[in-house]
Amino acid sequence: MPVPDGAVEVFTDGACSGTPGPGGWAWAVDRDRFAAGSERSTTNQRMEIRAALEAVRALSGPLVVVSDSAYVVNCFRDGWWRNWRARGWVTSARTPVANRDLWEPLIDLIDDRGDIVFHWVKGHSGHPMNDLVDELAVAAKLAQS
Repeated sequence: MPVPDGAVEVFTDGACSGTPGPGGWAWAVDRDRFAAGSERSTTNQRMEIRAALEAVRALSGPLVVVSDSAYVVNCFRDGWWRNWRARGWVTSARTPVANRDLWEPLIDLIDDRGDIVFHWVKGHSGHPMNDLVDELAVAAKLAQS
């Protein structure tokens, strides 16, 4: 995905204990600009999507959303969302799209803005910003435990 001119990188991550279980999400531009939150009963995939949604809601202007979630990144890189919409929020396997309540507002924002791209980073690989959002998401999750 080509990066829009002037794009800001925002790192996102989600964490969860059990499925379902207490979970946390986080996004960060740097150590001074970040947010995190939690849910009492959730899944890791929901927290990954929620982190991206909260980042896009909070930050204006062109963005590069960097995530260690292939689920989130591939949705936009491979255009899954276009097919979900065209099929009435049903997957290619003819099952309802999981987490539609989070996907739909995220996809609407990204489609409306047109200045957001997604990049994947390997999780737990020593990348300082990915490690930071992981720590923030885990701390938010632990607050629910």
